Amino acid sequence: MRHQSWPWRARMAMRAGMTSASRHYRRLIGAALAAAFCAGSATVSQAQDGKALFETKCAVCHNVGGGPKVGPDLKGIVAKRGNDGTVAVILDPAKAGLKPIMPNLGVPKKDAEAIVAYLDQTQAAAGAAGANKESAAPAAQAAKEPEAKGTPAEIQLGGDLFEGKVRFANGGPSCNACHHVASDAHLGGGVLASELTLVFSRMGKQGVSAILGSSPFPVMGAAYAGKEFSEKEINALVAFLQQVDKEHARQMPKEWGWRMFSAGAGGVIVLLGIFSLAGRGRKKRCVNQDIYDRQIKSE
Repeated sequence: MRHQSWPWRARMAMRAGMTSASRHYRRLIGAALAAAFCAGSATVSQAQDGKALFETKCAVCHNVGGGPKVGPDLKGIVAKRGNDGTVAVILDPAKAGLKPIMPNLGVPKKDAEAIVAYLDQTQAAAGAAGANKESAAPAAQAAKEPEAKGTPAEIQLGGDLFEGKVRFANGGPSCNACHHVASDAHLGGGVLASELTLVFSRMGKQGVSAILGSSPFPVMGAAYAGKEFSEKEINALVAFLQQVDKEHARQMPKEWGWRMFSAGAGGVIVLLGIFSLAGRGRKKRCVNQDIYDRQIKSE
């Protein structure tokens, strides 16, 4: 009986060991599945946050699968540059050497990663390729068409609005409080924000209009919150900036005023020198003194 019980006990021990091992493996598999589920949930949540951020900060200039806008279509950008590369472009566009130049919006890294998660999620959307081809053709055709020029009245109004001679309907600050344009006919502006002389060449009518209509820049957005431009004001500002861009080559250089001042000061110094030399041969005594002396002697 004792000899027969040993095999039975061995089999029970093996079964117990196998049961313990299977439980251990099941726990590991469950933990892995839970981690994958949590990661997937985090990615979905991050992509949802990224969608809201994209619509707020990026949709003014970019589409995803809808063809080029002010900037290029971003469909497939993550596959092309990778997650880290796309995040790097958002954080510091200047290093990427993009054409046209993309402004740095000061997006935090966490938000940039959320935007990239959204782009990565949307690049696999069904039918995006067909929508891209259909939308790209009219967009490319529109890009070839010349930009319409504003009327003289619109250009004048835009210049007055830019300088603050005419107030915006909703009470927003004048543009030259922060921006400068090189124009002989208009006062120079501030240096707190970008110089706008050539902004029309960089962004075109659609791009300038889009930014004026819904600015992606935090400071500008805060300055005009509840004080949005009217369509008439946007058209006038676009016409003014187009005219400034067109005429910038004929404007005097920025240092011209200093050159004029230096030339005038030099001329004054030269004239003073000439008068000083010419006056050396004149009498040193006063003429009235000679008359006075003669009158004293005659008495």
